[in-house]
Amino acid sequence: MTVKKDLKIGGVEISWDLDSGKVLFEGGDVVFFWVSAMKTFFDTIQEISGKEATNLVLETTGYRQGIIVGSGFRNMKNITTTNVVEFLSETYVPAGWGKVDIKHIDPASDTFTLHIKDDWEYKLNQLSEEKASGIFVPAHYAGVFHGLFGENYWYKILQHQNAENDATIVEYFPSTVNIQQNIHELARKQEAEQIRQLEQLVSDKTKMLEDLVRELSSPIIPVLEGILVVPLIGRYDEDRAETLISNTLDQLPSYKAKYLLLDLTGLNTDISEHTADLIDKLGSAARLLGTEVILVGISAELAMIITSTLTNLKKYECLQTLQHGIHYVLGKSGKTIV
Repeated sequence: MTVKKDLKIGGVEISWDLDSGKVLFEGGDVVFFWVSAMKTFFDTIQEISGKEATNLVLETTGYRQGIIVGSGFRNMKNITTTNVVEFLSETYVPAGWGKVDIKHIDPASDTFTLHIKDDWEYKLNQLSEEKASGIFVPAHYAGVFHGLFGENYWYKILQHQNAENDATIVEYFPSTVNIQQNIHELARKQEAEQIRQLEQLVSDKTKMLEDLVRELSSPIIPVLEGILVVPLIGRYDEDRAETLISNTLDQLPSYKAKYLLLDLTGLNTDISEHTADLIDKLGSAARLLGTEVILVGISAELAMIITSTLTNLKKYECLQTLQHGIHYVLGKSGKTIV
């Protein structure tokens, strides 16, 4: 025995076939959802995708669903600008979409102004602490107009329903704006934001590394009373050079340094005129503070370079190893290691 119930509400036919479990709305298969269940669905999308992407999903889905509805009813009923008011009211009120009224029509420009009251998305948002404004339903009606009239429509929300306003007011108009453009724009915004975040991350990491290099490079090592060692490692740009000179000169008085051994072992033969000028500048400044500068870690190759090109370093005592340098300054001080 087939159990079937047919109703006609506001000109819309609704039927239930309890044997097959179907609910038909104007012949189309539909389902019913609690508003609270839809809220869970929307909240899940936002939790996974983020707020901005969720809004675009809702807008796009609402619009495309509207096109389906509008196109379907355009084939079933001869909808024009004169009877679209009756169509919207008869179709959406029985479906639980709240009260929708077209308050203004301009046939010359094909624009419509809708007042949407107590729609399901508004009720859904009222369940949320954020009290967000609707986007699915306004976009849906833009899609409906698109489907009804075969022309791309877009919308502008003039006011949202809230404690002060009893309805959402939306203006609809023909437009070149489309969903695909909005999707592309969001994708570009997200891509640009990801690039910005990566650039910021690289900048932060670079600064951390630069700070670490400043801390680790050219440390001041007090080896014996009055004797300091500063190893030079790698290349010295302007910032590193200034840091080296300032840190070294600041520390000389506190250590009462008589001798400063600049260890060039870490430079090998990779020493430029800029680095040589740095060494000479540091040595001249240290001499003014009463500290003698001695170059150690001089390999045969580096000795040839100093002799042939970096002649400004020839005025400094140069020794092969740090050990030789320490013994040398101890001898000059009248001391020996026992």
